[in-house]
Amino acid sequence: MKLLSSFIIFIFPLVFPCVILSSKSYQQLQLPGVVGPESLAFDCNGEGPYVGVSDGRILKWKAANSGWTEFATTAPHRAREICDGSTNTTLEPLCGRPLGIKFNPVTCDLYIADAYFGLMVVGPNGGQAQQLASSAGGIPFRFTNDLDIDPNTGIVYFTDSSIYFQRRQYFMSIATGDRSGRLLKYDPLKKNVTVMYNGLSFPNGVALSNNNSFLLLAESATLKILRFWLQGERTTYTPQLFAEMPRFPDNIKSDSKGEFWIAMNSARGKIESNKKTAFCEETAKPWFLRDPVGVKFDVNGNVVDVLDGNEGNTLNSVSEVQEYGGYLYTGSSVQPYVVVIKA
Repeated sequence: MKLLSSFIIFIFPLVFPCVILSSKSYQQLQLPGVVGPESLAFDCNGEGPYVGVSDGRILKWKAANSGWTEFATTAPHRAREICDGSTNTTLEPLCGRPLGIKFNPVTCDLYIADAYFGLMVVGPNGGQAQQLASSAGGIPFRFTNDLDIDPNTGIVYFTDSSIYFQRRQYFMSIATGDRSGRLLKYDPLKKNVTVMYNGLSFPNGVALSNNNSFLLLAESATLKILRFWLQGERTTYTPQLFAEMPRFPDNIKSDSKGEFWIAMNSARGKIESNKKTAFCEETAKPWFLRDPVGVKFDVNGNVVDVLDGNEGNTLNSVSEVQEYGGYLYTGSSVQPYVVVIKA
């Protein structure tokens, strides 16, 4: 592990003024010749992080002295001589590209949203992942993206960002105004997939609330976070606006307190031109930071914490912010490392 410089984490109470806590040191977990640790997961023993990377493998972080080891692969006929170490996006349909990953805390199985091979699962010991679903309603998945799991039922909620464009063509999905994305759920008892909602514009990250009463979904192309109620009188699977983001939202992760970290992947430096200003009482400065790459919300949609990229390259293209064991872990769709920040 290489100890680097520092970031500043700003905490915003629901009642202003804004409060700056302190600078926090951070580390980089350098990947072995691959890139793109899009999503992170920790297993039932608290080990990890695990990440899916550009050559189609799931890697596990062991320790500073032993680094990363291979845990699983997704492509059913993956050619190691071609795929291992690949950073070439044209090889993704052959090698696989695992995006969202999460362990079921009950079964300890790892569920995987592979962009090309659909919803998959692998046991606690890893190996070759098994495909659970590759289509819904007779329409194949083209861009399986992220997932979350209800530990009480085992139901997996996941997103298919487009039925027309694959991950390698993600820009075309946004540029053409494609609204073919879907929110889906997989029932492990019935072994079937249900389309919960379609007509979404690049649905991306998805995360359940701590009591599983609702889920949040990042609709990246519209810069919106949508809420879907899953329990109670409001259970209609009709989206409700939860928050509007200043940049493209990516993955969403809940923490132990039931709050949500939302990563913002791109369009850095453009926030002040399109975000309504709200001022802190004492400093007379906007609540938002000059370069926010992650924002934490409470269940009511209030901002409670912001991670600032400080206009540096280290936190460029942040795809996920996950709080675990007193640290913030950040993933990226393009960087060759995972960033670890003392929370």
